[in-house]
Amino acid sequence: MLNLGSNFDDDRETRVAETASALERRIAAEIERRRDALVDLLARLIAFDTRAPGPDLVPRDEAALQAYLADRLRAAGLTVDVWEPDVAALPATGHQIPPGYHFRGRPQLVARAVGSGGGRSLLLNGHVDVVTPEPREEWTTDPFAATVRDGRVYGRGACDMKGGVAALVLATEILMELGVALRGDLVVNTVTDEESTAAGALAAVARGVSADGAIVPEPTALTVWLGTRGSLLPEITVAGRPGHAGFPHDHARDGGPVNAIEKMQIVLGALQALREEWSDRSDTRHPWLRPGTIVPTGFDAGQWIVSYPAAATLRCHVQYLPTQADSAGTGAPVVREIEEGVRAAAAADPWLAAHPPSFVWHGDVPAACVEPDTPVAATTLDVLAAFGLGRAIDSRTTWFDGATFTRAGTPAIAFGPGAIARAHAVDEYVAIDEVVRAAQVLAVTAVRFCGVDGR
Repeated sequence: MLNLGSNFDDDRETRVAETASALERRIAAEIERRRDALVDLLARLIAFDTRAPGPDLVPRDEAALQAYLADRLRAAGLTVDVWEPDVAALPATGHQIPPGYHFRGRPQLVARAVGSGGGRSLLLNGHVDVVTPEPREEWTTDPFAATVRDGRVYGRGACDMKGGVAALVLATEILMELGVALRGDLVVNTVTDEESTAAGALAAVARGVSADGAIVPEPTALTVWLGTRGSLLPEITVAGRPGHAGFPHDHARDGGPVNAIEKMQIVLGALQALREEWSDRSDTRHPWLRPGTIVPTGFDAGQWIVSYPAAATLRCHVQYLPTQADSAGTGAPVVREIEEGVRAAAAADPWLAAHPPSFVWHGDVPAACVEPDTPVAATTLDVLAAFGLGRAIDSRTTWFDGATFTRAGTPAIAFGPGAIARAHAVDEYVAIDEVVRAAQVLAVTAVRFCGVDGR
């Protein structure tokens, strides 16, 4: 039960808590009473196969899921817009959108409850796509048939992030059913394609979705994430010289073969050294985000099993902090630093000095972060304290769609049920208690952030 008025820092906040406590308690109690309905909603969402699209972009159940949510939100009294975006209209932000990309069969949804006026608008955003359940044979139960056991809901997307979507939808429905007269608009936005290109949120921004603040109920374990690191995806290619692997050859300087895999070890050493340097440098530290990192994630080499590889290509996932970005927020300085570091290491090797590594950079998803005193963050932290959850800010963040909204002018945070360590895992689950608590926090935050008539 809420403990209102006991964890606030000044008289103004105490007065707000005292005047709103009866309404907030009523909202929290009603959401608790609807616990079984919340579990049923989550189970229904899991049953829709909304795996992120592969290269063929064939849709699955995205349209059916969005239609289901649209019907519920219309029934609650919101105006609803469902559309298939035009990729050509997406804003240019550095996200890597492959050629030929489309949204056919994967619509986006935005629903709005118009406030009475004079309050701040709040956006609740969630993605409905999930990652593949493979290896499917390792699951204890069907990943697309929710299972409830030991106070948890199991299924693909239960944690990331259909649990959060269920919480935001039920929170909205309860506010509408109770006739809570919000002064500011409440905007609900469910998007696709977060797990692949993040294009769904870009499409929402292009549609004009915005607010004075946004909450994305990602699996933050009921803590607040204030932002995310930027992301770069380089491919680094090293040339070798082919030759038969089965007998001795002349030295490379005399025309002998060169093993591109072995030369790539020099590149890997340079990247590892830079990653370790980032963990200690002052400009790669941040009060709310973890240091940037460089993680090798893919490797291609070799043309024949008994031939020296003529080329090797390394793929990496690079994450960088806002402090490493340029004035426009992009990762251009990080690109230069990585290329200069690799080329400096390569210059010490005679072969690589003459045949330097080449780079291809696949997009730049910029970093974004808000401060704890940003109104949407401060309000959410106040509500967490009122629920006895403390004012927990977690720096262990992965990328989420809030960065897109923050950079588009809507300050966004993440707060939701489930632990990120369970995301994308076999037997993914979310605790029912956390989904209920998340719905309560989201609803009460809406009351405080948007304001209520007569209060």
